[in-house]
Amino acid sequence: MAISTAISRFSDYSRRHGLWATVRRIGVALKRALFSGRSILFYCDLATQTSPPRELPTFLKAERIKSLAELNSEDLEAMTSVWNPQLVRRNMKERFGLGASLWLIKSHDKLAGYGWTLQGRTVEPHYFPLGPDDVHLFDFHTFPQYRGQGMNPTLVARVLRSLAKEATGRALIEAAEWNVTQLSSLSKTPFRCLGMAKKWTIFGRTFVRWAENDEAAVGVSRRSLGAANGATPAWATFSK
Repeated sequence: MAISTAISRFSDYSRRHGLWATVRRIGVALKRALFSGRSILFYCDLATQTSPPRELPTFLKAERIKSLAELNSEDLEAMTSVWNPQLVRRNMKERFGLGASLWLIKSHDKLAGYGWTLQGRTVEPHYFPLGPDDVHLFDFHTFPQYRGQGMNPTLVARVLRSLAKEATGRALIEAAEWNVTQLSSLSKTPFRCLGMAKKWTIFGRTFVRWAENDEAAVGVSRRSLGAANGATPAWATFSK
């Protein structure tokens, strides 16, 4: 996350929740960055997602949005109420401009959660380059009043089935190692663990440090990184 973006988020959080709550939140963020800064990466071979999606309950509905103009004002307001409205709108324009899709899940016609997908590349530097048929899933969010109801796994599964009709590579997603809720949610989807890593981007180059304590994950990450002969490198570096 860019420094300017972080400042904007914390400034908006302070306006909504007060100075003391913001100080505590900054403390948590720093602790996570210093001691729990790794991400757990997951993959799903889209070729395996051939069965038709399950019928959703009548009160649930999933939608795909490909441009800001397609997003109705009520859903836009719900999304911008979580973060700084100007920042959210700017991010949306950037993502749609790159060809990303926004996926919504609604309960009784009210927005319950959402997530983004982008094929062939990522918005921010990733842990390794994507192939043209790979798809990155990112920034999935469930609103507090709908948490614990399986909204995120339902939406993710729906997205994977839809993407399988368009791409033949892998779907990729990651979650912070401290985000127990997201990790639990992903365990209920077709995603499988790829490995654990931490990344830094310096002067346009991304440096990735892979954890080496999971042999199964190491084997998968070797293929994804395209490493030939021998073990997966503990360090990897590339330009976006």
